[in-house]
Amino acid sequence: MAARLSETYKNVVFNSMMEKFKYKNVMEVPKLEKITINMGLGDTKENAKLLEVAVEELGLIAGQKPVITKAKKSIANFKLREGMPIGAKVTLRGDRMYEFADKFFNIALPRVRDFKGVSKNSFDGRGNYSMGIKEQLIFPEIVYDKVEKIRGMNIVFTTTAKTDEEAQALLEMLGLAFEK
Repeated sequence: MAARLSETYKNVVFNSMMEKFKYKNVMEVPKLEKITINMGLGDTKENAKLLEVAVEELGLIAGQKPVITKAKKSIANFKLREGMPIGAKVTLRGDRMYEFADKFFNIALPRVRDFKGVSKNSFDGRGNYSMGIKEQLIFPEIVYDKVEKIRGMNIVFTTTAKTDEEAQALLEMLGLAFEK
């Protein structure tokens, strides 16, 4: 599956980006650099089992073992101490990145209720796109009956594009549906 998407990228996306933006050099064509998936787990500080379950689910979704992120500072109002686990993240590159992108664009996003496309306003001005997902149930790897708690996640698509317009064109050609 990943080979199919990376071949599609190399041929179709590459040629159409060269035409659309009239690049003079082939190295100017933007590429998808990495996909970062981040899941906040602040509510699991009392229960280590919930942390393990959430990390396992994120691993199933990404196809790669997540890294547990820890608090950098203690915050008394949040009952948070330095070093406590507060999240999990995965950075995907290469074939795993393209495999996740294909699964996310073609299987997971269409499963979102009343999905009309993702917002065009979530670019950062440097060609990267961020979006949030409210529940992990849209991914086919997650078994509905085994879910203890519905969790959201942030997904960041990092590209080599210099502008948001180039990044949007790249993501559209890869299969991400933007709202009209």
